[in-house]
Amino acid sequence: MGTAVIAAPPQPAARSFLKRLRDGDKAAHLITLIFAASVFLVTVFLVYELWIHSSTSRAKFGLGFLFTSSWDPVAEKFGALPFIYGTVLTSFLALLISVPLAVGAAIFLSELAPPKLSNACTFLIELLAAVPSVIYGLLAIFTLVPFLSKYGEPFLKNTLGFLPLFKGAPLGYGYLAAGLVLAIMTFPFIISISRESLLAVPREQREAALALGATKWESTWQVVVPHARLGIIGSIFLALARALGETMAVTMVIGNDPSIHASLLKPGYTIAAVIANEFTEATGDLYQGALVELGLVLFLITIILNAAAQLLILATTKKGSKQD
Repeated sequence: MGTAVIAAPPQPAARSFLKRLRDGDKAAHLITLIFAASVFLVTVFLVYELWIHSSTSRAKFGLGFLFTSSWDPVAEKFGALPFIYGTVLTSFLALLISVPLAVGAAIFLSELAPPKLSNACTFLIELLAAVPSVIYGLLAIFTLVPFLSKYGEPFLKNTLGFLPLFKGAPLGYGYLAAGLVLAIMTFPFIISISRESLLAVPREQREAALALGATKWESTWQVVVPHARLGIIGSIFLALARALGETMAVTMVIGNDPSIHASLLKPGYTIAAVIANEFTEATGDLYQGALVELGLVLFLITIILNAAAQLLILATTKKGSKQD
């Protein structure tokens, strides 16, 4: 005679949820979901606030705001083009200078330098990354600007003055000074992150290359650097984001001229600098709305560049996987 099996009564859904909550799985899921959602919510909130407070400027100028060069608060004529131009130019110039130097320094510190020297230099690099931007601005005023006005810019004008990039009086203040300051400021970020990416490459990769007869440099350049390329690219775009949003140091050396100049020796303006300089003096809704819209433009530029960075990393990853 068979034994009857009595099934246990099903637990209510609320009791099951409480049990999982007590076990910690559901609680951890909810808490981490809230943390992840907060990033999205903060981004949406920022865009919403910038969009609402720039309504007066958007209503009057429309898309022409992006392509107009006039900036006249008295006549209430505002255009963002000189500031977009200055922001992109100085950031590009900074990366053009800092990326080769920083990546080369990261390769030396991670692969070629003695451990004691590497650790000492790494400490100094992390210290430089923590220096406030206003300090860089002050140092640039007392050292970089006089050097450029007396020696650097006259040399460039005498040797390369036939190019539009190096025409004009050697003032010391201008796009070149701002680009150099940004290069110095982004230098530690690229070195630090690139060095960590290079050190994260498995030791077996290096040993395999050396075992096949490669030299130390061939192993570094042909094996280690390609393996760490994603981290290096990420450090470059992180530095670009820092350069785009930098305010104080750039404001102190760029000259603050709301005009577009082809020469790097001429003064200019950036989006962050004009907002910092003029927002407290802005009278009237249209003036304030134009400055807020500049902030919205800067935010959109950052989003576009970050999206481009993600696409570049994705393309690089696919290319690397095909080669492997």
